[in-house]
Amino acid sequence: MNPKEILFFICLCIPFFLLTVWAVVNAAQKEFGSLKKKVLWMVIASIPFIGFMIYLAFGFRKGKK
Repeated sequence: MNPKEILFFICLCIPFFLLTVWAVVNAAQKEFGSLKKKVLWMVIASIPFIGFMIYLAFGFRKGKK
């Protein structure tokens, strides 16, 4: 791999990583009614690349801060 490919890969992965971290932290700060639901949303949010999208689409509005 040349340096341009490595840089492209890193630039592609960083936003997904940051959004995943945001989703997990956001789920940790909210109340979902039970600990089981909270843990479930945190696990879903931590799935690489698609977890934050699932959390944003379905779980983001369910919890209360």
